[in-house]
Amino acid sequence: MLTENHDLKGALKEFLQLLEEEKYFDAHETLEEAWHPLRKKNHPLKNLAKGLINGAICFEHLKRNRQDALRKATSVLKSFERHKHLCVEGIEYYELFNESCQKIENLKQLHKI
Repeated sequence: MLTENHDLKGALKEFLQLLEEEKYFDAHETLEEAWHPLRKKNHPLKNLAKGLINGAICFEHLKRNRQDALRKATSVLKSFERHKHLCVEGIEYYELFNESCQKIENLKQLHKI
């Protein structure tokens, strides 16, 4: 169940749990709620969070298996690929961001994209 979560740490924890449950759309929505304040403040973590948001929705495209799902998933995944390098030691909530990036990488391997 989605909760209103503007807290980045809480959103990242929920994001990871939802990815584990293969609830990719919900994961996307949860982290997006926390991303909006980051974007408005031009926070340095906004792009990394946006990459994870797009990473999650990539797998929703595949899960729904709609027409042209692989092309759409690959296109959306480019945002994650562009921003994953921002996950470096020393950033706020590094452990959660790193675990989230690793989960997306594992899902990429699993789905062979």
